[in-house]
Amino acid sequence: PHRVRFAPQNRLLEPADCMKVSYDKLWAILNERGIMKTELVRAAKISTNAMAKLGKNEDVRLGILVNICKTLDCKLDDIVEMLDE
Repeated sequence: PHRVRFAPQNRLLEPADCMKVSYDKLWAILNERGIMKTELVRAAKISTNAMAKLGKNEDVRLGILVNICKTLDCKLDDIVEMLDE
């Protein structure tokens, strides 16, 4: 899983500042509903680049996740999971 970084603007990030995220819940929802990733890209109006980042558990803008949630009629915690290190 990729690490999401949070830090005040006036200091550099350290590895300990990172939090891992997983989008496995998103893939499970798509699988359950029989939705292809390409269909979600079109319906949620997100880029293929954003979909590729999701596939690698990399960070994406919150707006992308919101569009996905609106499209799938679900909540943020239905598609993303924050993992303990």
